[in-house]
Amino acid sequence: MGSVMKMNDEVQQRGYWRWSKQDFFPEESFKNWGTYRCALSQTRVRFKDRLLSRSDDANELGELRKQSENEMKRCLNWWDLIWFGFGSVIGAGIFVLTGQEAHDHAGPAIVLSYVASGVSAMLSVFCYTEFAVEIPVAGGSFAYLRVELGDFAAFITAGNILLESIIGSAAVARAWTSYFTSLLNRPSNSLRIHTNLTEGYNLLDPIAVVVLALAASIAMASARKTSYLNWIASAINTLVILFVIIAGFAHADTANLKPFTPFGAKGIFQAAAIVYFAYGGFDNIATMAEETKNPSRDIPIGLLGSMSIITVIYCLMALSLSMMQKYTEIDTGAAYSVAFESVGMKWAKYLVALGALKGMTTVLLVGALGQGRYTTHIARAHMIPPWFALVHPKTGTPINATLLIAISSACIAFFSSLDVLASLLSVSTLFIFMMMAVALLVRRYYVRGITPQANLLKLVILLLIIIASSMGTSASWGLNPSGWIGYTITVPLWFLGTLGISVLLPQQRTPKVWGVPLVPWLPSLSIATNLFLMGSLGSDAFVRFAICTVVMLVYYFFFGLHATYDMAHEQNKPESMKVAEVDSMESAGP
Repeated sequence: MGSVMKMNDEVQQRGYWRWSKQDFFPEESFKNWGTYRCALSQTRVRFKDRLLSRSDDANELGELRKQSENEMKRCLNWWDLIWFGFGSVIGAGIFVLTGQEAHDHAGPAIVLSYVASGVSAMLSVFCYTEFAVEIPVAGGSFAYLRVELGDFAAFITAGNILLESIIGSAAVARAWTSYFTSLLNRPSNSLRIHTNLTEGYNLLDPIAVVVLALAASIAMASARKTSYLNWIASAINTLVILFVIIAGFAHADTANLKPFTPFGAKGIFQAAAIVYFAYGGFDNIATMAEETKNPSRDIPIGLLGSMSIITVIYCLMALSLSMMQKYTEIDTGAAYSVAFESVGMKWAKYLVALGALKGMTTVLLVGALGQGRYTTHIARAHMIPPWFALVHPKTGTPINATLLIAISSACIAFFSSLDVLASLLSVSTLFIFMMMAVALLVRRYYVRGITPQANLLKLVILLLIIIASSMGTSASWGLNPSGWIGYTITVPLWFLGTLGISVLLPQQRTPKVWGVPLVPWLPSLSIATNLFLMGSLGSDAFVRFAICTVVMLVYYFFFGLHATYDMAHEQNKPESMKVAEVDSMESAGP
């Protein structure tokens, strides 16, 4: 025991800024080329181990957090989380996507697109809330999936989380530059550096890099200070949004709502899949559980409260735009600015640009905070080098993890316009939320060592029926939106699969404080809606999604698999063996 205490003291004395191989590749598999070759030869056995093994609540809450060496500071309450919800969600999406999708796909029925996306988002919020209360750690969906679906499912999700974080932040930073240009009343791209590089990569954006650097610096300094700044910026942004809604309805003309659905139901759901991006970011709240004073009370209020209000705001903003200007005349680039100009309020475009800038600033600010915490927990599990799991002893923030996301985003934002990757973000987000709903059903109906094997088999079969029927519904919609034959098969199958779980399987776990109502129906509906919206996206998005997944798998089989395997088996060693290893290291000397 004394040896272990001595080792812990040495770790504390090492300091935060260190760069040794042990900090990046401490696992046995990467000790030398011989051990790495041996690890690669065991890939099949190790993959089976990682596929079947599961983490548990206690490991995520206790053992894994020790990898960070220092604790994050509990300094947030429900009021902070509500404003973080506003800050992380309300950004450029509502100002940019509303006009674009109303003009191209939905017409005045864009309000119904926001309703459909809002319902789907709220179903996901329910799932996140239950998990965040039960397992209040920084890892968010990554930690929840490790517990219920295992390392491999968690890794695929982690890859999508990091991809979404890096590309999403870069896209928002590029949009920040565009709106800043508009606010200065200067020509488009006038603040970017023009080069002879390939189109799409030829407009260098140093302003986006500076904005990302500032947001990351604030997030690294203190979660509490970030919260204060977020309050101020979100409050200003809320005032701008209220002005847009009130002024929009004051200049409304109901004649502009006719025809209400010019593109039919297909256009409504196609737009819903795109504007879903405007709801993204609420999962950042779940990653702040370690810094929340009372997670069981504050997280449900923060998540459900903020998202309920945001859904209403989005619908009102979409309706006000549709009533101010006919959908065929809506400008796809600056919808609200042009709409106000058309009703004689030319000056309002500057206010709209200011609101969008404030919104994007808070999205970057809260994003830097949440993404750093996601990355920290991913590193705690050794999916990426554990150096990124370290929490600074003075700031109580994960500086290394925040830097990883910020630097990667800045590199992409500096060179790329990112237009081709916009739909990829929606696919990644919807995929993660679908996996969360599956994990919640597994959590409620399966407990290792308690649930009989027969019930586990039933659960797996019924889940496959729900997922397959949801994919079938999405495919039927994509191939023939006006047809009905496919739905007569897929919808009843979904209903029977969900009913089967409800009737044939007893719930094995009851939430201690807060739980999703109407289980299994609401989580099953979340699976169906997320897959349906995924099917409404174009094929190009899935090609890019597949390419990114292949890259993730290559990384996993050459690094992540072996690092997590060593990490898991190191944790499972008897304490006496760990002490013996420490004694051996001490006797070997420096």
